Amino acid sequence: MSKTYKIAVMPGDGTGPEVINEGCKVIDAAAEKFGIKLEKTHYDLGGESYLRTGEVLPDSVLEELKGFDAIYLGAVGHVDVKPGILEKGLLLKLRFELDQYINLRPVKLYPSVECPIKNKGPKEIDYTVIRENSGGLYTGIGGLSRAGTKDEVATQQMMYTYDQVERCLRYAFEYARQYGRKARGIGEKNTLAMVGKSNVLTFMYELWNRVFAEVGADYPDVEREYYHVDATCLYMVACPEMFDIVVTENMFGDIITDLAAITQGGLGVAAGGNINPNGVSMFEPIGGTAPMWTGKNAINPLAAIGAGAMMLTSFGEEEAGCAIEAAIAETTPKMKSQMADAMGYTTTEIGDLVLSAL
Repeated sequence: MSKTYKIAVMPGDGTGPEVINEGCKVIDAAAEKFGIKLEKTHYDLGGESYLRTGEVLPDSVLEELKGFDAIYLGAVGHVDVKPGILEKGLLLKLRFELDQYINLRPVKLYPSVECPIKNKGPKEIDYTVIRENSGGLYTGIGGLSRAGTKDEVATQQMMYTYDQVERCLRYAFEYARQYGRKARGIGEKNTLAMVGKSNVLTFMYELWNRVFAEVGADYPDVEREYYHVDATCLYMVACPEMFDIVVTENMFGDIITDLAAITQGGLGVAAGGNINPNGVSMFEPIGGTAPMWTGKNAINPLAAIGAGAMMLTSFGEEEAGCAIEAAIAETTPKMKSQMADAMGYTTTEIGDLVLSAL
């Protein structure tokens, strides 16, 4: 008897509902094909909702979300909402309250997708970045002293506990063991590269490097590497094929995954997940609300569809997730571009192409 997976769908603002609609269409078809049951509940959260109600994420809704298997998010944002309100009150609140301590970012260049790096194709750009998602600078520890004067001092502290570092690295080693190049049959070894700045952030990386070695001792089948974050940015452009699985802290991960996204064709195809391995995870396209394209049926839905594939895989339904990825790979060669209004097809037509391939 198949399990029923409960999904909280948050279409959000702008073009979010458009791309999530296509994603739902595809995951529903995959569920039917592979005998999976999906029970979806829609939540109206985001900028439009905040402007109507004055609430971002009510505690009662947060409690409801804890009862789901996953959250499927479009995008949130609104020009009439002050920056920080939705980011902190919704996205970061979900991330911290649901303890989604891993940000998972596959960096996969699909066939015929234009890459800005000369002579690089799908074989060279196929790796995953694992970003620690619960600590570091983004926790907001700090403050202002003598605000408004010329003696003003601003502080923001990067803080990590041993437990935060250990659980992130253990997840990364497990992921490398299961999904590294050797595990996928496309390389001779599984490799985990840690990205940091140990020559400057000495106290922080004394902890990260020590725990990297400690945890790594439990995974002799995973080869360990280390790169400074600035060198990593260079390598992601010059020789992306050197990466297999990458793990890094919160802020560095935020930066390098955007660089990685453009090398795989842009935000229209970049999907990601905020993961609690033992709780509720959230899956989303990396791009924003794109308000200039709202209602025009012109935005690229592939990132949202790919996020849906990641969600099914996280349930243990890898056959369904892989089938959606294969359908995306069959669709991209038919498209003129991954850019909005230049794809050669509408948003719904792209969803239909993936559906047909599936």
